[in-house]
Amino acid sequence: MLQQVSDFELELMKTIWDNGGTALYAEITSALERKGIPATKNTIISLLSRLAGKGYLETNKIGRRNKYTAIVSADKYKEMQTTAFIDKIYEGNVQGLVSALIQKNMISTEEYEELKRYWDEGGK
Repeated sequence: MLQQVSDFELELMKTIWDNGGTALYAEITSALERKGIPATKNTIISLLSRLAGKGYLETNKIGRRNKYTAIVSADKYKEMQTTAFIDKIYEGNVQGLVSALIQKNMISTEEYEELKRYWDEGGK
């Protein structure tokens, strides 16, 4: 099981995933600037290094620059986080999550029907 990531580490991962799974430092900082997320060079480099240590990224030298490659895909990360959330909050009971979504009107009838069709069709 991979370690949890901070909110800012997740932003860095999203930036790399959005860039096709690899990114140079300059691409990461440009993307953060476009999103309006302020950060210093030291913070970004430190967190990228931490993500590599946690097993989320691989770092490769290209001349004097580092290329960061996601080892964990966005889909795999979402799957792990969803499983951890359901286990922690609903003790593994997915029905409890779905019931909460319906009872609190967090899912519309249309969304529910679409999910039901998805389920009935075997996830296709």
